[in-house]
Amino acid sequence: MDHGNMGHGGMDHGGMDHGNMCNMNMLFTWDTNNLCIVFKSWRITSTMSLIWSLVGVMLLTAGYELVREMSRRYEAKVQREIDDMPRRNAADAYAKSKTIKAALYAIQVFYSFFIMLLFMTYNGWIMLSVAVGAFVGYLVFGNSTVTKSAACH
Repeated sequence: MDHGNMGHGGMDHGGMDHGNMCNMNMLFTWDTNNLCIVFKSWRITSTMSLIWSLVGVMLLTAGYELVREMSRRYEAKVQREIDDMPRRNAADAYAKSKTIKAALYAIQVFYSFFIMLLFMTYNGWIMLSVAVGAFVGYLVFGNSTVTKSAACH
């Protein structure tokens, strides 16, 4: 069956307003014209909105390192407390801390997937901002000796 003549080239779409549509790319680009970042309302419409968005992405990404460091510190604190407790009290303290550690882990996973969505705009400026944010976040908050991971979670 030949579908070669079924294009939409001859149809009149003149009444449609494409000016406010989000520009979604599936290939790497540096274009920021009508770039929407994660949400329809987070749209790049000017140079200033691009700059503010890049700063925001950088701060969000640096904040992820803060959350990771807070989690590591909490785990180290709990481990020190448990090590100083009698064995039967340690089991109760561990069980209570497990819920908080699970909540911190869930926050990290959500945060890392959000950063992944930022990166998946396939926009070079946003990708660089994520990388700079990770760099700054690690410099400022990466005080732990625990191995770092670049995985989504």
